[in-house]
Amino acid sequence: MSCRTSLSVVLAEVVGLAAERASGEGRFPRDAVSALGRAGVLGLTVAREFGGGGFGLAEAADVVARTARVCPATAAVLTSHFAAVAAVEWCGGSWVREEITAGRHLVGLALSEDGPCGPGAGDPYGPSRSAATRFADVVALRGRKREVVAAGEADSYLWSSRPLAGPDGLTLWVVPAQARELFVPARPDGGGPRGSGTATLYADPVLVPADVMLGRDGGGREILLSRVRPWLLELEAAADSALPGPGLGVGPGPGRGRGRAPGTGSGGRRE
Repeated sequence: MSCRTSLSVVLAEVVGLAAERASGEGRFPRDAVSALGRAGVLGLTVAREFGGGGFGLAEAADVVARTARVCPATAAVLTSHFAAVAAVEWCGGSWVREEITAGRHLVGLALSEDGPCGPGAGDPYGPSRSAATRFADVVALRGRKREVVAAGEADSYLWSSRPLAGPDGLTLWVVPAQARELFVPARPDGGGPRGSGTATLYADPVLVPADVMLGRDGGGREILLSRVRPWLLELEAAADSALPGPGLGVGPGPGRGRGRAPGTGSGGRRE
Protein backbone atom coordinates (compact mmCIF):
# COMPACT_ATOMS: atom_id res chain seq x y z
CA MET A 1 0.00 0.00 0.00
CA SER A 2 1.40 3.42 -0.95
CA CYS A 3 1.91 6.14 1.65
CA ARG A 4 -0.76 8.24 -0.06
CA THR A 5 -3.28 5.39 0.12
CA SER A 6 -2.29 4.68 3.72
CA LEU A 7 -2.87 8.33 4.56
CA SER A 8 -6.36 8.22 3.05
CA VAL A 9 -7.23 5.20 5.16
CA VAL A 10 -5.88 6.77 8.36
CA LEU A 11 -7.67 10.06 7.70
CA ALA A 12 -10.96 8.27 7.17
CA GLU A 13 -10.73 5.72 9.96
CA VAL A 14 -8.73 7.40 12.73
CA VAL A 15 -8.07 11.12 12.27
CA GLY A 16 -11.73 12.04 11.87
CA LEU A 17 -12.57 10.59 15.29
CA ALA A 18 -9.52 12.23 16.82
CA ALA A 19 -10.67 15.56 15.35
CA GLU A 20 -13.96 15.33 17.22
CA ARG A 21 -12.17 14.77 20.49
CA ALA A 22 -9.59 17.48 19.80
CA SER A 23 -12.12 20.17 18.93
CA GLY A 24 -14.77 19.09 21.43
CA GLU A 25 -12.69 18.08 24.44
CA GLY A 26 -9.31 19.70 23.71
CA ARG A 27 -7.74 16.24 23.71
CA PHE A 28 -4.40 15.76 21.96
CA PRO A 29 -4.89 13.53 18.87
CA ARG A 30 -2.62 10.75 20.11
CA ASP A 31 -4.46 8.01 18.22
CA ALA A 32 -4.12 9.97 14.99
CA VAL A 33 -0.40 10.59 15.47
CA SER A 34 0.23 6.94 16.31
CA ALA A 35 -1.71 5.78 13.26
CA LEU A 36 0.17 8.21 11.02
CA GLY A 37 3.42 6.83 12.41
CA ARG A 38 2.42 3.27 11.59
CA ALA A 39 1.41 4.37 8.08
CA GLY A 40 4.88 5.81 7.45
CA VAL A 41 3.77 9.45 7.45
CA LEU A 42 6.04 10.60 10.29
CA GLY A 43 9.02 9.24 8.35
CA LEU A 44 7.83 10.63 5.02
CA THR A 45 10.71 13.10 4.64
CA VAL A 46 13.51 11.03 6.19
CA ALA A 47 16.07 9.78 3.65
CA ARG A 48 15.42 6.34 2.18
CA GLU A 49 18.81 5.10 3.34
CA PHE A 50 17.49 5.41 6.90
CA GLY A 51 14.22 3.70 6.05
CA GLY A 52 12.20 6.84 5.41
CA GLY A 53 10.08 7.84 2.46
CA GLY A 54 12.72 10.13 0.97
CA PHE A 55 10.12 12.74 0.00
CA GLY A 56 10.45 16.51 0.18
CA LEU A 57 8.58 19.65 1.10
CA ALA A 58 5.94 19.39 -1.64
CA GLU A 59 4.81 15.97 -0.45
CA ALA A 60 4.85 17.06 3.19
CA ALA A 61 2.72 20.10 2.31
CA ASP A 62 0.21 17.86 0.55
CA VAL A 63 -0.04 15.65 3.66
CA VAL A 64 -0.54 18.68 5.92
CA ALA A 65 -3.23 20.14 3.63
CA ARG A 66 -5.16 16.87 3.45
CA THR A 67 -4.91 16.41 7.20
CA ALA A 68 -5.99 19.99 7.94
CA ARG A 69 -9.29 19.37 6.14
CA VAL A 70 -10.03 16.64 8.67
CA CYS A 71 -8.26 17.74 11.89
CA PRO A 72 -6.53 21.11 12.30
CA ALA A 73 -4.85 19.95 15.53
CA THR A 74 -3.20 16.97 13.83
CA ALA A 75 -2.15 19.19 10.93
CA ALA A 76 -0.47 21.60 13.36
CA VAL A 77 1.40 18.70 14.96
CA LEU A 78 2.59 17.46 11.56
CA THR A 79 3.67 20.97 10.59
CA SER A 80 5.92 21.18 13.64
CA HIS A 81 7.21 17.63 13.15
CA PHE A 82 8.09 17.98 9.46
CA ALA A 83 9.86 21.31 10.07
CA ALA A 84 11.95 19.78 12.86
CA VAL A 85 12.77 16.73 10.75
CA ALA A 86 13.96 19.06 7.97
CA ALA A 87 16.64 20.34 10.35
CA VAL A 88 17.57 16.80 11.41
CA GLU A 89 17.90 15.72 7.78
CA TRP A 90 19.98 18.77 6.91
CA CYS A 91 22.54 17.96 9.62
CA GLY A 92 22.31 14.18 9.55
CA GLY A 93 23.52 11.76 12.14
CA SER A 94 20.86 12.41 14.76
CA TRP A 95 19.79 9.50 16.92
CA VAL A 96 16.12 10.17 16.16
CA ARG A 97 16.08 9.27 12.47
CA GLU A 98 15.61 5.53 12.81
CA GLU A 99 12.99 6.06 15.51
CA ILE A 100 11.08 8.43 13.24
CA THR A 101 11.11 6.01 10.33
CA ALA A 102 9.91 3.25 12.65
CA GLY A 103 6.82 5.38 13.23
CA ARG A 104 7.27 5.76 16.95
CA HIS A 105 8.89 9.17 17.26
CA LEU A 106 7.29 12.62 17.04
CA VAL A 107 9.58 15.67 16.99
CA GLY A 108 8.55 19.19 18.02
CA LEU A 109 10.05 22.66 17.88
CA ALA A 110 11.12 24.57 21.00
CA LEU A 111 12.39 27.83 19.55
CA SER A 112 10.38 30.93 20.52
CA GLU A 113 11.14 32.51 23.85
CA ASP A 114 9.04 34.30 26.42
CA GLY A 115 9.48 37.88 27.48
CA PRO A 116 11.52 40.87 26.25
CA CYS A 117 15.29 40.74 26.19
CA GLY A 118 16.58 43.36 23.81
CA PRO A 119 17.01 43.03 20.04
CA GLY A 120 15.63 39.85 18.60
CA ALA A 121 13.64 38.85 21.69
CA GLY A 122 10.75 36.61 20.74
CA ASP A 123 12.30 36.00 17.31
CA PRO A 124 13.22 32.30 17.04
CA TYR A 125 15.92 33.20 14.50
CA GLY A 126 17.49 35.98 16.57
CA PRO A 127 19.53 36.06 19.81
CA SER A 128 18.52 33.45 22.37
CA ARG A 129 17.92 33.87 26.08
CA SER A 130 18.25 30.14 26.72
CA ALA A 131 21.61 29.18 28.20
CA ALA A 132 23.76 26.10 27.56
CA THR A 133 26.62 25.09 29.87
CA ARG A 134 28.82 22.06 29.33
CA PHE A 135 30.21 19.81 32.08
CA ALA A 136 32.38 17.08 30.53
CA ASP A 137 29.97 15.09 28.33
CA VAL A 138 26.79 16.63 29.73
CA VAL A 139 25.13 19.92 28.80
CA ALA A 140 22.75 21.85 31.05
CA LEU A 141 20.06 23.69 29.08
CA ARG A 142 18.13 26.40 30.87
CA GLY A 143 15.30 28.52 29.48
CA ARG A 144 11.63 28.89 28.68
CA LYS A 145 10.04 28.29 25.28
CA ARG A 146 6.55 29.44 24.33
CA GLU A 147 3.91 28.25 21.87
CA VAL A 148 5.28 24.74 21.75
CA VAL A 149 2.99 22.47 19.73
CA ALA A 150 2.57 18.95 21.16
CA ALA A 151 3.99 20.09 24.49
CA GLY A 152 4.12 17.07 26.77
CA GLU A 153 3.27 14.79 23.84
CA ALA A 154 6.27 14.78 21.48
CA ASP A 155 9.17 12.37 21.93
CA SER A 156 11.94 14.91 21.37
CA TYR A 157 12.28 18.63 20.72
CA LEU A 158 14.45 20.84 18.57
CA TRP A 159 15.70 23.30 21.21
CA SER A 160 17.68 26.50 20.56
CA SER A 161 20.14 28.12 22.95
CA ARG A 162 23.06 30.47 23.10
CA PRO A 163 26.29 28.80 21.94
CA LEU A 164 28.55 27.03 24.37
CA ALA A 165 31.48 29.13 23.18
CA GLY A 166 31.07 32.84 22.50
CA PRO A 167 28.08 35.17 22.73
CA ASP A 168 26.97 35.13 19.09
CA GLY A 169 24.81 32.74 17.13
CA LEU A 170 22.48 29.91 18.11
CA THR A 171 23.04 26.26 18.88
CA LEU A 172 20.43 23.56 18.28
CA TRP A 173 19.84 20.45 20.34
CA VAL A 174 17.58 17.41 19.94
CA VAL A 175 16.30 17.09 23.51
CA PRO A 176 14.67 13.80 24.56
CA ALA A 177 11.22 14.26 26.05
CA GLN A 178 12.13 12.07 29.01
CA ALA A 179 14.96 14.39 30.06
CA ARG A 180 14.52 15.24 33.73
CA GLU A 181 13.38 18.74 34.68
CA LEU A 182 11.74 19.37 31.32
CA PHE A 183 8.45 20.77 32.55
CA VAL A 184 5.13 21.30 30.77
CA PRO A 185 2.12 22.94 32.50
CA ALA A 186 -0.77 20.59 33.19
CA ARG A 187 -3.00 22.73 31.00
CA PRO A 188 -2.04 24.05 27.56
CA ASP A 189 -1.54 27.83 27.56
CA GLY A 190 -0.17 28.66 24.14
CA GLY A 191 -3.10 28.93 21.77
CA GLY A 192 -2.94 27.03 18.49
CA PRO A 193 -5.73 24.76 17.28
CA ARG A 194 -7.73 23.25 20.11
CA GLY A 195 -6.25 19.88 20.99
CA SER A 196 -2.79 20.61 19.56
CA GLY A 197 -1.26 20.71 23.04
CA THR A 198 0.34 24.10 22.48
CA ALA A 199 1.97 25.28 25.71
CA THR A 200 5.07 26.80 27.31
CA LEU A 201 8.05 24.52 27.95
CA TYR A 202 10.41 25.04 30.88
CA ALA A 203 13.98 23.80 31.37
CA ASP A 204 15.41 24.65 34.78
CA PRO A 205 17.86 23.17 33.86
CA VAL A 206 17.61 20.07 31.70
CA LEU A 207 20.68 17.82 31.50
CA VAL A 208 21.33 16.17 28.12
CA PRO A 209 24.28 14.34 26.55
CA ALA A 210 26.56 16.72 24.67
CA ASP A 211 26.19 14.63 21.52
CA VAL A 212 22.53 15.63 21.06
CA MET A 213 23.81 18.91 19.57
CA LEU A 214 22.48 19.28 16.03
CA GLY A 215 25.07 20.74 13.68
CA ARG A 216 27.92 22.82 15.00
CA ASP A 217 28.03 25.04 18.05
CA GLY A 218 26.81 28.49 17.02
CA GLY A 219 25.54 27.30 13.63
CA GLY A 220 21.86 26.96 14.49
CA ARG A 221 20.64 30.21 12.99
CA GLU A 222 21.74 29.13 9.51
CA ILE A 223 19.84 25.86 9.92
CA LEU A 224 16.71 27.66 11.09
CA LEU A 225 16.76 30.19 8.26
CA SER A 226 17.69 27.79 5.48
CA ARG A 227 15.56 24.80 6.50
CA VAL A 228 13.11 25.27 9.35
CA ARG A 229 11.68 28.65 8.38
CA PRO A 230 10.99 27.79 4.70
CA TRP A 231 9.34 24.53 5.70
CA LEU A 232 7.16 26.22 8.31
CA LEU A 233 6.05 28.90 5.87
CA GLU A 234 5.15 26.39 3.18
CA LEU A 235 3.47 23.92 5.51
CA GLU A 236 1.39 26.55 7.25
CA ALA A 237 0.35 27.97 3.89
CA ALA A 238 -0.75 24.46 2.86
CA ALA A 239 -2.83 24.10 6.00
CA ASP A 240 -4.29 27.60 5.57
CA SER A 241 -5.34 26.82 2.02
CA ALA A 242 -7.25 23.78 3.22
CA LEU A 243 -9.23 25.67 5.85
CA PRO A 244 -11.82 28.44 5.65
CA GLY A 245 -11.06 31.46 7.81
CA PRO A 246 -7.92 32.02 9.96
CA GLY A 247 -4.89 29.76 9.62
CA LEU A 248 -3.44 27.38 12.14
CA GLY A 249 -1.22 30.04 13.70
CA VAL A 250 1.90 27.89 14.04
CA GLY A 251 4.09 29.71 11.55
CA PRO A 252 7.37 31.51 12.21
CA GLY A 253 6.17 35.06 12.85
CA PRO A 254 8.81 37.21 11.12
CA GLY A 255 7.69 38.11 7.63
CA ARG A 256 4.25 36.58 8.12
CA GLY A 257 1.16 38.64 8.77
CA ARG A 258 -0.74 35.97 10.65
CA GLY A 259 0.73 33.09 12.58
CA ARG A 260 3.19 33.30 15.42
CA ALA A 261 6.76 32.34 15.99
CA PRO A 262 7.25 28.62 16.52
CA GLY A 263 7.94 27.56 20.05
CA THR A 264 6.96 24.09 19.08
CA GLY A 265 8.47 21.42 21.22
CA SER A 266 7.77 20.11 24.64
CA GLY A 267 9.02 18.32 27.62
CA GLY A 268 8.30 14.91 29.01
CA ARG A 269 4.85 13.51 28.49
CA ARG A 270 2.03 15.20 30.31
CA GLU A 271 0.42 13.03 32.95
